[in-house]
Amino acid sequence: MRDITELVDVPYPSWPMLADALASSFTSHVVLPPDPEQCQATLLQLQVTARSPLGAIALNTGGILVHDGWLRVYGGSGGGPDGLPSMAEVNGFPSTAEEGWQPAAGLIIAHDVLGGVFALNGMEHEQHGRPGAPGSVVYFSPSSLVWEDLEMGHSQWLTWLLDGGAAGHYHDLLWPTWRTEVAELGLRDGITVYPFLWSQEAQEDMAATTRKPAPLTQILDLHAGFCDQLGLAQPGELGASPVQG
Repeated sequence: MRDITELVDVPYPSWPMLADALASSFTSHVVLPPDPEQCQATLLQLQVTARSPLGAIALNTGGILVHDGWLRVYGGSGGGPDGLPSMAEVNGFPSTAEEGWQPAAGLIIAHDVLGGVFALNGMEHEQHGRPGAPGSVVYFSPSSLVWEDLEMGHSQWLTWLLDGGAAGHYHDLLWPTWRTEVAELGLRDGITVYPFLWSQEAQEDMAATTRKPAPLTQILDLHAGFCDQLGLAQPGELGASPVQG
């Protein structure tokens, strides 16, 4: 197991380049401030270096809110009971670093406010019903209740986000007042939709749905329950967040 200095003190760390890309992006975003001690602990368990974009985000941010807060990319530290969870919390990292430990199916890297999940495939992802290749970014869609292969790696996914990819990805799910409703959410909350997102009614007219804030963990549990009720494959781990505001 590499120690923290081996992971941090590397030539050509990614953060300066990533910070420049964030500064020049036309996609609305907020970089949340890091807690250095928490961030180093997260990086130590990840066992990736600061040379990778994943390591750079873990080491240098408390998360990134993208597309007016619609999508939350997890960083190395959290914001407490009322703030955005850390990457470690969402993925259930051990309380102290354990050599060889990693999330079984892969690493959850972001959620959206409707309970969509972005994950980075692990080596055993196929055993957990996830498509794509190891290292690919996959998305659990609350509209279809299945995992989708986005056919891009983590670096390409970040570029896609900063180039406005989220706006196109979510185009059919947005409604006229979505920015106002998202702005009123806590960072551990999401939005429930009725009729449910996977229904024809919701997909034909999101503006006509009834929407309410709810803890994101409850929304994720609902997705898993819907999969069971509808005879779909269980999605597996969608993200833990045990501390509630």
